Amino acid sequence: MLSKEVSKLLNEQINKEFYSAYLYMDMANYYNDKNLNGFSNWFTVQTQEERDHAMLFMTYLQNNSEKVTLTEIAAPDKTFADFKAPLIAALEHERYVTASINAIYEEAMKQKDFRTMQFLSWFITEQGEEEKNAQDLIDRFELFGNDRKSLYMMDSELAARVYSAPSLVL
Repeated sequence: MLSKEVSKLLNEQINKEFYSAYLYMDMANYYNDKNLNGFSNWFTVQTQEERDHAMLFMTYLQNNSEKVTLTEIAAPDKTFADFKAPLIAALEHERYVTASINAIYEEAMKQKDFRTMQFLSWFITEQGEEEKNAQDLIDRFELFGNDRKSLYMMDSELAARVYSAPSLVL
């Protein structure tokens, strides 16, 4: 049985993951409106990943006989001044999500909730990958984004990204 505090934090994480999906969908729409369809695709895949992360948290709570409480998802409130701005916002957001997952892990450790700690280990690894991917995208944009041909090539490369569902056993 999960402690009330761990259950509460996991429920809050569901909302954060759905918000992440919303935020990335907004970024995908931004790039789509700018005819950068590869960047749009990259963020559409991110949207799918975040939605599935929320579902994993929901399933974990359900598998542990805990009530899932869905709350309102805030509308994204970011406006972007240029093509780089969403990339920076995405990295900042991934760092926020990492801190949130780390806080849940810390509480689970305090409660000696080893099962939840094991469950969260996958997300901790995933967040490391998410932050690296976001930083790599910024780094590549800084190298190539000011040259139209290079931006076109980068956009074409990002268009090839496909979604792969997580393989986490609950």
